[in-house]
Amino acid sequence: MKPLSIGIACFPTVGGSGVVASQLGAKLAGRGHTVHVFSSGVPARLGHGREHCHLHRVDPVVRPPMEHGAYALTLAGALAEVTLRERLDILHVHYAIPHAASALLARQIVEARGGRPPRVVTTLHGTDVTSLGGDHALRSVTRHATLQSDLVTTPSQWLRRAAVDTLQLPAACRIEVVPNFVDPEEFRPSPDRSGLHRLFPRLEWNGPARPAVLLHASNFRALKRVGDAVVALSEVIRERPAVLVLVGDGPEREGVEKLAGALGLGPHVTFLGEQLHLGGLFGQADLFVLPSEQESFGLAALEALASGVPVIASDVGGLPEVVRDGETGRLVPPHDPRALAAAVLELLRDEPRRAAMGRAARDDATARFRPEPVLDRFEALYLELLERRS
Repeated sequence: MKPLSIGIACFPTVGGSGVVASQLGAKLAGRGHTVHVFSSGVPARLGHGREHCHLHRVDPVVRPPMEHGAYALTLAGALAEVTLRERLDILHVHYAIPHAASALLARQIVEARGGRPPRVVTTLHGTDVTSLGGDHALRSVTRHATLQSDLVTTPSQWLRRAAVDTLQLPAACRIEVVPNFVDPEEFRPSPDRSGLHRLFPRLEWNGPARPAVLLHASNFRALKRVGDAVVALSEVIRERPAVLVLVGDGPEREGVEKLAGALGLGPHVTFLGEQLHLGGLFGQADLFVLPSEQESFGLAALEALASGVPVIASDVGGLPEVVRDGETGRLVPPHDPRALAAAVLELLRDEPRRAAMGRAARDDATARFRPEPVLDRFEALYLELLERRS
């Protein structure tokens, strides 16, 4: 196909949307498309020095009368200027607020200046619907941005339904479900687990009493319920040795650290903070735990599955579309650390089953969520939009 000029707007954080957007941009650039990424920082997995991939840092104006910043307006201006200069075909924005609103304003600016207006593709990722969309004032903006986009996508069927219900979208509103993908080369089983073992030097790692390694990765927001993983660990170690590796950072970290200390779990819990390269970590775990109260997809769960690690997760949101209960992991009720611990112990008591489930996890993740079909799908959708314009 003819190479396209694509603009991608996203947050730079290591949360799911930033990871998905930066990986998509890098992969599209690898296919020969010219990709312009707009973000307030360097997105988590964009990388450096990629041919055909250009980063535009968006620094909001912070001066009177805009002391609180004007990121959305600055982004709209940047999108418009680059679109006019580089003749961008597509603006693919991740999160309706503020990115879709900025893209729509940019499109109006381009049209007003006699340029060729780009097609706007909006990918909803979760909290722009479930949290921001639940706010009365923001819901109208989110709804308008969704309806005015040329195409809307979600990573799961669950989020598509949530968007229709929460934003009160008309039945004719087209929302394509395009799942997230995982790089099977980056996330793969690891034969060497010594890296995580060294994080707990006071524990004995040789012999039949080797502690089980539980892993969790998130942005430590309240809805991730990281504390439930800590409470579950306290239940697990009553029966057998285990440790918990917590990857990420965020507003709930301090509270989780205090909880681990109050439960006397200091020697069994370690906090690694944010990590840009997770592939080497995931494959060293025995189980991945994700006790969230809400997940629109569960990218971290997918990355664990691709690493050959069974996932114990809450039965919420889009997670049942990623984790096959009883086959590649276990789904348990949210807000229930005891159920989480019981599922963990169930698999740790049966090592052959846990290992078989890990192999099935790897096979299923690489079969259903490979990058190539997702890239093919987005390319086809982009072309459909452009052909419709012509």
